[in-house]
Amino acid sequence: MNLNNLYETIINRKTNPQPGSYTNSLLDFGLPRMAQKVGEEGIEVVVAALAQDNARLVEEIADLTYHVLVLMAARELTPAEVLAELEKRHQSIGPKNSLKHS
Repeated sequence: MNLNNLYETIINRKTNPQPGSYTNSLLDFGLPRMAQKVGEEGIEVVVAALAQDNARLVEEIADLTYHVLVLMAARELTPAEVLAELEKRHQSIGPKNSLKHS
């Protein structure tokens, strides 16, 4: 599975809710819960990066990525928009500092 496939699955759950779907439960709770989950998962990524092994870090990054994609779907943002922003930064700042944004 790639990120676009995951995003499309989330969009599918949004338009065709499935009983018992965790994605649908997040969407039903609304933006405050989705934003809270992104924050929680971000903290778990930091903890894993500083105090746990790489396998745990990968798990936490996967959780964070999923929750960010759910939040994006709820706000009707697409991965393409995020990639376009990264590309814009890369072009304006240069490849060496493309992820530094101040």
